[in-house]
Amino acid sequence: MSEIYNEQHRALQDRFATRKMADRLEEMIVKSTLDDFDKAFVQSRDLFFLSTVDAHGFPTTSYKGGDPGFVRVVDDATLAFPSYDGNGMFFSMGNIATNRKVGLLFIDFEKPHRLRVHGEAAIDPADPLLADYPGAELVVRIHVTKLWINCPRYIHRYQRVAASRYVPHADSRAPLAVWKRLDAVQDVLPPQDVGRPDEEGGTLTLEQYMEKLLGGEA
Repeated sequence: MSEIYNEQHRALQDRFATRKMADRLEEMIVKSTLDDFDKAFVQSRDLFFLSTVDAHGFPTTSYKGGDPGFVRVVDDATLAFPSYDGNGMFFSMGNIATNRKVGLLFIDFEKPHRLRVHGEAAIDPADPLLADYPGAELVVRIHVTKLWINCPRYIHRYQRVAASRYVPHADSRAPLAVWKRLDAVQDVLPPQDVGRPDEEGGTLTLEQYMEKLLGGEA
């Protein structure tokens, strides 16, 4: 009996005559622990996409980026990654607190290659790994339940132009997000950001911010 397919999957597989192939692929590539190749691939990535589900059952997908290796393989069935300063909504983190089930998609846009991970996430405010991630507000640990490689056929090939200047490092202070210089948010900035817009060029109107955004300066 399949552990990943339900009757809706089966109906589509039968419609397009792929049930036998789907079963063979489940036998061949779906597993519950990371092997050495998976570990090396995950820890070589500087980005992944995180899928979470909110209290109303709506899924959402977030981009997560950092230095290569920012997703750590703790053991054969556990991953960990930092949650850095964002827009203050804590949408993904709040969703995890509501529904622990998550999906992660790791992609190499140059080879190409991709790995899909399903798991259950947990956040411990006192996670000891916080000390290993300068600038992290939280650390998320993922207990892997299933993972498998995906067909790379439709992945467009891209190369990284430059690393984000906002990724925190122990030896320097990350610049303030440009949108936090918007005059419309100055009265709601968190305490750690109060005064920083003046240090980094002053406040911006929405029009000025959009100009920077469209020009690649944000």
